[in-house]
Amino acid sequence: MKLLIVTGLSGAGKTQALRCLEDSGYFCVDNLPCEMLEGFLELCRKAAPPVERAAVVIDSREQVFRSNAEQVLNILDRLPIQYHILFLECRDEVLERRYNETRRRHPLSKDVRDGIRAERDMLSAFRDRADTIIDTTSLKPLELAAKLGMLFSDDETNTFRLIFESFGYKRGVPFEADMVLDMRFLPNPFYEPALRTLSGADEAVLEYMLQDPAFLSFLEQTETMLRLLIPGFRRQGKRRLLVAFGCTGGRHRSVCAAEQMAERMRPDFDVKLVHRDTTLEANDIRSRLGT
Repeated sequence: MKLLIVTGLSGAGKTQALRCLEDSGYFCVDNLPCEMLEGFLELCRKAAPPVERAAVVIDSREQVFRSNAEQVLNILDRLPIQYHILFLECRDEVLERRYNETRRRHPLSKDVRDGIRAERDMLSAFRDRADTIIDTTSLKPLELAAKLGMLFSDDETNTFRLIFESFGYKRGVPFEADMVLDMRFLPNPFYEPALRTLSGADEAVLEYMLQDPAFLSFLEQTETMLRLLIPGFRRQGKRRLLVAFGCTGGRHRSVCAAEQMAERMRPDFDVKLVHRDTTLEANDIRSRLGT
């Protein structure tokens, strides 16, 4: 059985995340007291058919039962199964705006700012132990759903998934990334008029990038590093590795690097490719037309 603990800041999207996970086949429970977790797992085991994937929200509301994060984590560590912690993060000013828009009261304080500060401190141990952190500051609901699907879609038990993601620094670094590689050391195709409207998935951009020997050297050394590290990650029980490539706008250099690394690693691993800041409309059209 897979158990996903969903936690994070109030207003960061836990309710939305739970709905997405439920749509993906998880049996979901919101605000389950940690003392009831073992009994909940037993019910899941006895169900007909048994529950194979469950997601449980545990957050600052545990204070009602006089439990703090460390006590909750100790209870989790005593469970008879392995679990994965998903922490939803968000910038303070965005959380404050969301509360002001919905006119909801923060669960820890009448003053939203005080509540956010108190909750960050209360949940810091959860954040430190989290296997995955998603920053929802700039994510729309559909983008969050896509991110959760990418990270927690069902797969075979022994499969190790490699996720290559491109992004632009102007929208921030993806918090959930296990590795972040900065491609801004390479010349920017954006300043080439013939390449500006293309993306890193276009052959012309790849040819331009390969003119710089540093790019090919980077790909070769990154592949060597990943093949060296992945066996160690697997021995530690890790089943997914998200490698993010960043450039200024997230359209040329980062996309090209992610595409090339995916191509290199796909023969030996379950590879997923994500371009966060570009939908590659032109390439999608060409693909559909067969051109």
